[in-house]
Amino acid sequence: MFLYILQQDKMPQTPPFPTMYGSNGYNKNLYKAKEEDYEGLYYHDNNLVSGSLEALIEHLVPTVSYYPDRTYIFTFLLSSRLFIHPYELMSKVCHLCVDQQRLTDPQARVRKIAPKILQLLTEWTETFPYDFRDERMMKSLKELTHRLSTGDELYRKAVQQMTQTLIRKLTTLSQYEEALAKINSSVTDRLTVLKTKPQSIQRDILTICSDPFTLAQQLTHIELVSGTSSRCFSDHKKASNLEAYVEWFNRLSYLVATEICMPVKKKHRARVIEFFIDVARECFNIGNFNSLMAIITGMNMSPVSRLKKTWSKVKTAKFDILEHQMDPSSNFYNYRTALRGATQRSVTAHSSREKIVIPFFSLLIKDIYFLNEGCASRLPNGRVNFEKFWELAKQVMEFMTWKKVECPFDRDRKILQYLLTAPVFSEDALYLASYESEGPENNMEKDRWKSLRCVCDLILQGC
Repeated sequence: MFLYILQQDKMPQTPPFPTMYGSNGYNKNLYKAKEEDYEGLYYHDNNLVSGSLEALIEHLVPTVSYYPDRTYIFTFLLSSRLFIHPYELMSKVCHLCVDQQRLTDPQARVRKIAPKILQLLTEWTETFPYDFRDERMMKSLKELTHRLSTGDELYRKAVQQMTQTLIRKLTTLSQYEEALAKINSSVTDRLTVLKTKPQSIQRDILTICSDPFTLAQQLTHIELVSGTSSRCFSDHKKASNLEAYVEWFNRLSYLVATEICMPVKKKHRARVIEFFIDVARECFNIGNFNSLMAIITGMNMSPVSRLKKTWSKVKTAKFDILEHQMDPSSNFYNYRTALRGATQRSVTAHSSREKIVIPFFSLLIKDIYFLNEGCASRLPNGRVNFEKFWELAKQVMEFMTWKKVECPFDRDRKILQYLLTAPVFSEDALYLASYESEGPENNMEKDRWKSLRCVCDLILQGC
């Protein structure tokens, strides 16, 4: 129904998100035509580069003859929260929309203004649904939609449909958070701090899954549901999903190290190392760079890397190649080259599997952080630096597009359960297990080993 209304009005269509931004980071579609005059907005080579906050807000609001480009809507809604709270922006947008209605004759208002305002609100609710958890946002939304639906049954139904969709989305997000909280609680309960080397505390990974490709697939499942993308960037107060990514990365790294240090026999440890090398290679082939980096990190942890006798039994050629791909030198040049290749494959993909791109998340956040901190949000003349926000929006939207890919692999509940809840060694327990497998080689290691054993004795006496 709602799409039918928009089609009737022949609203300008905008391209899908992946094609919105040019290679230079600027919007390819939003430009100033010669006959247009936007007071307070400034352009360079037909690209919007700066403007006053008030003019940018006005540019967001549709008129009888104008509807903002989708790239602009996303970019401004993303960046505006650096200057104004979402509920304050919604209030200003509502006032401007009401003013537009007053300036328009009733017939044009029903046919042209109302569907465009509804479309704008729909894009806002779909892209940044967490904004609408604020009661002040919902109050403004309800007041405006009530005005739009007054006196016209067709638009009343469209408004009801949009509101119901928003409520369903918010309900789904709440259910997701509750489920995630239960998982985190379960993991917290089970992952007690281990000060000694536990005896058979768990089944090892090879008894759960002996196929590297299958394990890489299940890791990809976890990566693709680790967070709700729009929330990650929509409110600095809501950092739980960012923390979830970091916690998952750390957990996977420690799980890898635990699995390697746990076996008593050297040949078994070597076999586990070779298994994780193959898993890492499969992650690279899939495009799951985050799990790849977590595995490499786990294998490079000191308790693992010091096991020289174990590593002497391992064919490390494949591991050396993977380390080269994720080498941090030259600002991760090799990784960024591989990521561009995976991104290009995703754009031209004919299958869901080819669309998978899971970036090294910590580096992505670092890039966004330095872009935000390294470029001024306002120019010396006080105008908003919109060039900066084009680039921020490009990076965030690219990530959100990757997150929308549905994982094409079958879920294995047994493997997923193990990856998410199997106990892992603490750092002290890893060192203790490592020293017991291959004895200390220098005085520093000997002192640390003695200290750890003393702690273990005290704990056992306390038991």
